Amino acid sequence: MSSSNTRLTTEDKALKINLTADIYGCFAEIGAGQEVAANFFKAGGSSGTIAYTQSAYDMKVSDAMYGTASRYVCEDRLLTMLETEFETMKYRLPEKQKTTRFFAFCNTVESLNYHRTNQGQGWIGIRFQRALGEQPNDVVLHVNMHDNNNRSQQTALGMLGVNLIHACFFSYENLDDFISGIVSRLPRERIEIDMLRVSGPAFEGIDNRVIAMNLVKRGVTDATMFDLCGTVLQPATALYKKNILLMRGRFRPVTKVHIDMIEHGKSQFLKEKGVKEDNVAVVFELTLKDLTADGKISEKDFIDRAELLCSLGYTVMISNYLKHYKMMDYLATIAREQLMGVILGVYNVHAIFDERYYDNLRGGILEAFGRGFGHNVKMFVYPANDVETGDLYTLDKLEIPEKFKGLLQFLKENNKIEAIQNFDTQLLHILSDDVLSKINAGASSWEDDVPEEVVKAIKFFELFGYMKREEVLTH
Repeated sequence: MSSSNTRLTTEDKALKINLTADIYGCFAEIGAGQEVAANFFKAGGSSGTIAYTQSAYDMKVSDAMYGTASRYVCEDRLLTMLETEFETMKYRLPEKQKTTRFFAFCNTVESLNYHRTNQGQGWIGIRFQRALGEQPNDVVLHVNMHDNNNRSQQTALGMLGVNLIHACFFSYENLDDFISGIVSRLPRERIEIDMLRVSGPAFEGIDNRVIAMNLVKRGVTDATMFDLCGTVLQPATALYKKNILLMRGRFRPVTKVHIDMIEHGKSQFLKEKGVKEDNVAVVFELTLKDLTADGKISEKDFIDRAELLCSLGYTVMISNYLKHYKMMDYLATIAREQLMGVILGVYNVHAIFDERYYDNLRGGILEAFGRGFGHNVKMFVYPANDVETGDLYTLDKLEIPEKFKGLLQFLKENNKIEAIQNFDTQLLHILSDDVLSKINAGASSWEDDVPEEVVKAIKFFELFGYMKREEVLTH
């Protein structure tokens, strides 16, 4: 972000917008007062910027304005507000459109209540025109507010709203500047953005999945996700009260082994009490560590993997949760009392029983296991070929320190961990790194190791360094 914009305060930004003659819009804020609009009034010069402000605080009033709703703090409500307010302004002020760029800023927010029994969170969005008469652009985001009192949360919301409007008009051309502008002067301890999506001519060529990755990379949030269409999702909404089945891995690329793991793991998961197929959400998780090479994250490599997983119809999550117990802590707040499942390869289980990973916890490995398995969670372990002997290596043969074998037995007896049974032994030799090497070497044998849909995707999009035969010959 440019140094001049970095130094701007909330008041400076609001004033800059107010003094830009061709920016003109309206504000509709529900649930946390007129915090964003108030900043523009306080800055001065707002008469040339603000068409109107309103707050449909009463649910009946909100229903009269935007239609009846079962939920008021949700994405659908925000999108209805943006559409209604932008179109209303165009209808009321047709002549104004010829000389100004319109915007509609809306939010529907649940701030901390008096008894502090809730989590401050909400949906914020803006529809704006980059140029006179141009089709509008949308920016939609979800926030969790972490200040411990209502007034501080409202103040943070006001700052965020001003940041967003300012970034949309002055920083949309550069993605890094745009994200930096939105979170300016708002540390993660105050505001967490776990979903941000853009659309419209101002953001042509921007992949929302890259935005999602950048939110995690910057520490703005610890996890975000997107579906098979590449649409960014807010995890708590998409996975609310679902039976989450999580598959953790690198998926570089997806192989037949991964598909065998998820298919047979899901079959066993569905046999668990209370798990129904229509309520299962299968999620493939990539951690930032698995996206990093030489200390840097390759956006192309990330998109390559995302394309493959999405081509198979799976939802993808990106997270900072390298350690198992942290991911389970996070998902438990979303799934509530629903059973969660995790699929891991047998060699990955070694790390879970490595006490060095838990030096940061006062309770060490016991605390980690309490947090990782104490929730309603079960782990399904897929076998491998022993790297030394080539023999079948399963959960029953798991090599862990003697002092932890009783802990493993406890997990087995209490239905917290189980071996995947009906696996295909003919696939266990397949390793993602070997497949990747074959692709890079121009060999064709890699095609036998990945699903047909993945073969087609790798060839069509030329993923992971794949080159068509005629291109190989010219090299």
